Amino acid sequence: MSYEEWFRQDRLPHIYCAGCGNGTIINCTLSAVDSIDWKKEDTVFVSGIGCSSRAPGYIVTDSLHTTHGRALAFATGVKMANPNLHVIVFTGDGDLAAIGGNHFIHACRRNIDLTVVCMNNQIYGMTGGQGSPTTPRGCLSTTTPYGCTEPAFDLSELAIAAGANYVSRWTSYHVKELERAVKVGLETPGFSFIEALTQCPTNFGRRNKFRQVSDQIEYLKAHSLLKVKRDRMLEQGENIPEDMYVVGELMRRNRPAMGLPNTEAKP
Repeated sequence: MSYEEWFRQDRLPHIYCAGCGNGTIINCTLSAVDSIDWKKEDTVFVSGIGCSSRAPGYIVTDSLHTTHGRALAFATGVKMANPNLHVIVFTGDGDLAAIGGNHFIHACRRNIDLTVVCMNNQIYGMTGGQGSPTTPRGCLSTTTPYGCTEPAFDLSELAIAAGANYVSRWTSYHVKELERAVKVGLETPGFSFIEALTQCPTNFGRRNKFRQVSDQIEYLKAHSLLKVKRDRMLEQGENIPEDMYVVGELMRRNRPAMGLPNTEAKP
């Protein structure tokens, strides 16, 4: 079996824009799921609202396409109702970090046994190109026509601080690393958060001088800094440029988790 067997062929072709990186992330996620032989009837995909959140509609398992920002609340309910289910959440930076921010913090704090894949395209891609909590400083959007003046939210650092058991960040360029990260997240008990930086050619790229899809992918590649190198730079007292994205496995620990099969949450 291959990841292609997880798709609803009758729902294709998809709605994503040409060059969108979300398809790459979906493929990486389904390849990881397929590699650990999960059964379709035991797997549930949950999402909120946004480009990324359309993903479960193309997957043959049971799925929930929920309200804006509430994917983690619905996923928590699914996992608590039946801890034997494998629950995966697709979300975006706006869905997760803006209206869904508190759900994100407390799902990490509770360390619920969920795997969250965040397609971070640094903008509201579906609703008109507004700036999101992760829009980089200086970048243009419909709500920041003169350049974003606020610092971007670091979603992975937030997940670490809030208590997630596993946190990793890669980009749509790093397909093999991303697939491996999702697989580790699926196999790690507790809350796993995989952030995938990805291109949005329609609403981010064209406003920020990325004339070709490949230009934005190359930018993500060139501005990725491996965690081990970042740590070495910090030890040597070097400054980390603001426009660099730290990638790699950022956290793996073994905090007590909620929602595991055949176990009860302890106070």
